[in-house]
Amino acid sequence: MPKKLRFAIVGAGGIAGAHAKAFLHSACAELVAVVDTRADVGAHFGESASCPSFTSPAAMLEACSVDAALICAPPVFHSAIAVDFMHHGIHVLCEKPFSVDVAGAKLMLQAAEVAGVKLTMASKFRYVADLAKAKAFIDGGLIGEVLSVENAFTSRVAMAARWNSDPRISGGGVIIDNGTHSVDIVRYLCGPITTICATEGIRVQKLPVEDTAHIVAQTAGGIMASIDASWSINKENDTYVQICGTEGTLNIGWGQSRYRAGIAKDWVKFGDGYDKVAALAAQLDNFCGAISGQELLRITSADALASVETVTAAYISLAQRRWVPVDSFLRAPLTVETFVDIPAAPATVPVVVHTPAAIAG
Repeated sequence: MPKKLRFAIVGAGGIAGAHAKAFLHSACAELVAVVDTRADVGAHFGESASCPSFTSPAAMLEACSVDAALICAPPVFHSAIAVDFMHHGIHVLCEKPFSVDVAGAKLMLQAAEVAGVKLTMASKFRYVADLAKAKAFIDGGLIGEVLSVENAFTSRVAMAARWNSDPRISGGGVIIDNGTHSVDIVRYLCGPITTICATEGIRVQKLPVEDTAHIVAQTAGGIMASIDASWSINKENDTYVQICGTEGTLNIGWGQSRYRAGIAKDWVKFGDGYDKVAALAAQLDNFCGAISGQELLRITSADALASVETVTAAYISLAQRRWVPVDSFLRAPLTVETFVDIPAAPATVPVVVHTPAAIAG
């Protein structure tokens, strides 16, 4: 049996626990260390995952040999942590959002190129089996020419006590949180997003960031995309992605997925729904395969950068109440960013706080 690649998890929060379960289902990756600045939290996680815990990456690297790092720390720290690991020649799988700003994302890509290591964004939905099947159906022409895609990630979750609602740590609200998954799904199924427009709903939870948002976008191929993201609304939908084409419809659901194509009256089931741990395990296996040179990354570093650019464009749209071209990042630097200093963030990577007050211009 081939030797498993050795991983460290950085950040022992909720999503890290799901990743730890995924390691148990991976044939090519094993978890050998956890890092968290909170010694008690790290120790508890390490005990449950049967691996040692450390309070800093430096302490972990002195004691352990690792091939890759899975970054699950809060978003504002992603760039600094990733760059540090890559400078040590360690491959990086970084949880979404990849970075809170475009500058940080570009720094990460540069570090990966210099170090010659693999770098990708962890975005679990690309690895959901039903979504991959839907992508194959679209590419095979099952529903004809795709005209629109709709996505809804909405549920009632109290966010006031969570770092996700602190823009100094998260970079924004539900758009950078749930919306990052949405943007990646649209790009995966329908190609690059070229223009985007975002609006905000009532702040039911009275947070300093948006807790409900609606996003409309258009892809390079002219496909219309509609996204609903909320921590305060529960739409009670069985389907979280619907793709409509000239010859049929694909519904990707939490419990099952189905399609209706051509002149058929009946729906055809093609998947058993969403399985978080299975998706995370598939992501691990793809990352390991890319490190070993046996397969291509399903989410490239360029995809990760495009995700950050698209989400940032959505925030500019939200603040300025207009459609924003995503490719404007390729032509000129942003001029609507407000930067704040965050302890432990590197001086070379200013941190963007994505709120209307911060980016109104």
